[in-house]
Amino acid sequence: MKFNKQKSPQAEKEFGGTLGATCIPVFLPLTVLYLLCVCRSPVASVLQWPPVLPPTAQLWDPLAPVLILGWMALQSFFYLLPMGKLSEGMVLKDGSRLKYPINGFYALCSTAVLLTLSLWLGMPLGYLFELLLPLAVCAIGVSFLLSLYLYICSFWAPHHALAQGGNTGNPLYDFFMGRELNPRIGSFDLKYFCELRPGLIGWVVINFGMLMKEVELRDSASLAMILVNGFQLLYVADALWNEEAVLTTMDIVHDGFGFMLVFGDLAWVPFTYSLQAAFLVVHPQSLSPLGATAIVTLNDLETIATATGKRLLVSGWWGLVRHPNYLGDLLMALAWSLPCGFNHLLPYFYVVYFTVLLIHREARDERHCRAKYGLAWDSYCRRVPYRIFPYIY
Repeated sequence: MKFNKQKSPQAEKEFGGTLGATCIPVFLPLTVLYLLCVCRSPVASVLQWPPVLPPTAQLWDPLAPVLILGWMALQSFFYLLPMGKLSEGMVLKDGSRLKYPINGFYALCSTAVLLTLSLWLGMPLGYLFELLLPLAVCAIGVSFLLSLYLYICSFWAPHHALAQGGNTGNPLYDFFMGRELNPRIGSFDLKYFCELRPGLIGWVVINFGMLMKEVELRDSASLAMILVNGFQLLYVADALWNEEAVLTTMDIVHDGFGFMLVFGDLAWVPFTYSLQAAFLVVHPQSLSPLGATAIVTLNDLETIATATGKRLLVSGWWGLVRHPNYLGDLLMALAWSLPCGFNHLLPYFYVVYFTVLLIHREARDERHCRAKYGLAWDSYCRRVPYRIFPYIY
């Protein structure tokens, strides 16, 4: 295949352009490690100064790379099993459509069986708590290595296989955004695999390890820990049950596969989304039945499907705000944090981060929809003026 250095003529830089693409790969990995350190500290204050810094010895354990690589291999094996159906993705620039295995839920169930077997064999799953920092360090390392591999290989991809946003000719920016849209090894789609498999299922495995650590320390799991595990397991199970829907998302259809998505999938998701469970290991919280009922009610939202056709919905929730699914996500994120009480800001990091993320993603959605629908989108915005929060934003 011919070496391809051709760049997109109309690529628009996002995430702060070259400066953002240079700073984010430095500061986000440090943020992950810092939050994990704060989570384990007695004070658990994100504003503590000087900041909590672990001894170098706590950042490495020879078991960590074995677990990370073994985990990736296991989920790759589940991905390749002939379970579930094959679905076609969106039409690509050259008119073709890639095929994707829809078997993520089977991978989740298979992982649950292996966890049950591990418990039966007496494996110390609570040891995951001690390994959180070394595992995060290894996941960050894998993210950088995979991103570098993807960037180098993208120069041998045909031009129609490149993502417009990550093909600017600026090495730092393109490394961050990803040059190739759907990098594959044979039929194995690297972006699709990473999107919902190792990080998302790894998140619930880490949560379960935190629950088992609490059982080791206090002989039983607290109601707060059970709620956090239950809520987030349901969220992941729902995402994998509806795995086919990811084929129409911005990540798959528009964004290249570079450090932004690789790090998010493999390091950010499993190690920051599990902060509530890790926090509860060191900082147990008592929760009344009434409080638990109120939190369950907040989490128990009806799922609203996104319209992917050419008609714009202006009725029901979609007539109140343009992104009611984002609002639902934020309310569920709040429900995941409430079992951790109100004495610390750390468990609410996910809510703050997710709010910023969804506001930024909504702005990207706006640009794409305005380009796609033209005057119809302007008319829709006048009809539905609020973006995420009714009567606020």
